[in-house]
Amino acid sequence: MPATPVPARPVPGEARAHAEDLGAFVTASPSSFHAAEEIARRAEAAGFVRLDEAAPWEVVPGGRYVVVRDGSAVAFAVPASAGATTPFTIVGAHTDSPGFKLKPHPTTGGAGFAQAGVEVYGGPLLSSWLDRELELAGRVVTADGAEHLVRTGPFLRIPQLAIHLDRSVNDGLTLDKQRHTQPVWGLSAGLGEGADLLAALAATAGGAGVDRDQVLGYDIVVADTQAPRAFGADQALWASGRLDNLLSTHAATTALLDLAAEGAPEAGPIAMVAAFDHEEIGSASRSGAAGPFLEDVLLRVSAALGATAEERARAFAASFHVSSDVGHGVHPNYPERHDPAVRPVVGGGPILKINANQRYSTDAHGAARWQAACAAARVPSQEFVSNNSIPCGSTIGPITATRLGIRTVDVGAPILSMHSAREMTAVVDPWYLSRAMAQALRG
Repeated sequence: MPATPVPARPVPGEARAHAEDLGAFVTASPSSFHAAEEIARRAEAAGFVRLDEAAPWEVVPGGRYVVVRDGSAVAFAVPASAGATTPFTIVGAHTDSPGFKLKPHPTTGGAGFAQAGVEVYGGPLLSSWLDRELELAGRVVTADGAEHLVRTGPFLRIPQLAIHLDRSVNDGLTLDKQRHTQPVWGLSAGLGEGADLLAALAATAGGAGVDRDQVLGYDIVVADTQAPRAFGADQALWASGRLDNLLSTHAATTALLDLAAEGAPEAGPIAMVAAFDHEEIGSASRSGAAGPFLEDVLLRVSAALGATAEERARAFAASFHVSSDVGHGVHPNYPERHDPAVRPVVGGGPILKINANQRYSTDAHGAARWQAACAAARVPSQEFVSNNSIPCGSTIGPITATRLGIRTVDVGAPILSMHSAREMTAVVDPWYLSRAMAQALRG
């Protein structure tokens, strides 16, 4: 059965502006650490106060705050009349993307090239990373304990083997994760025996650089450097790296900051965005959704508002969590891989994710609240369910629902090429998603 066609319609100017800002967000966020800092930077520019986890917190009604833990960030706005039993409305997303991470002793090489030793992170579509200009990005920690964000700009490439040396490549490409994915970054003859990849990274720290010998730890990923852009008829399509899941992270951050720009509401829920690291590898870390970060923030906010354990339980029982991650739009070349009746399409609006085995956390109440939010925001909505023969992935939704007991719904924007180095969506879909999120955050 073919996908349901979406009637052609002009792309609203607001959607184009949102997509361009998404492109700026992605460009500023080559790693989860950069993404968390970009969330904090935007929030602080909008008047949010940055909280230090190691210091006392002063959270008051009418206040706006942001806190960063490693590659994760939580931002929230407290209504003016907030009290001990005020519920939370949370939009959750994740800041990491599948790809590669730098190994220990990363300077390697062969056949006249300097190469980088990398480890596969998550489940990337390996072939999509070939023959692209890539960069290294993340954080280094120096001997004084200071953390420095680093990024090299275009620096690496994973060259594919020429077809003349593999005549069967178009019949099926198989990449060995160890032998075939190590990128090149220079000619060893020009670099000399003292070639050191970490020295090149250290030189980018904080703009002025740090001494290589002072770098005692690092968390460095590989990122695509091609700029996000619109393309196609009427420039209605959008291509970018790291849409999974910076699309949702940006949409949520934009929704919260747009609401904050309207001024502190007198009543309503505490509106919160929680962007977690490590979703692509299971979320089990101090800054992942399975870790304590969100719960720590919720407990400290409740305590600041004077909540007892009983009152906090009441607040949690009335709270709501929207877990947002990108989802699969129907692929025109592989329509049989999708459910024959449920056919979400790129350009058709946000998707409500449903799974009988709770790979997604959506239930009837959550679905009703999300559909109502879409209707109030005048946003078209779709549903997604997997073909029974092709099991789906999962999200932070079931993890946070299990950890906190807060009702959760799983949603997202439809894309193609998920887990590619460069994914695609429609220009309108990130904007639709952000509008629906803003309505949900209003409660």
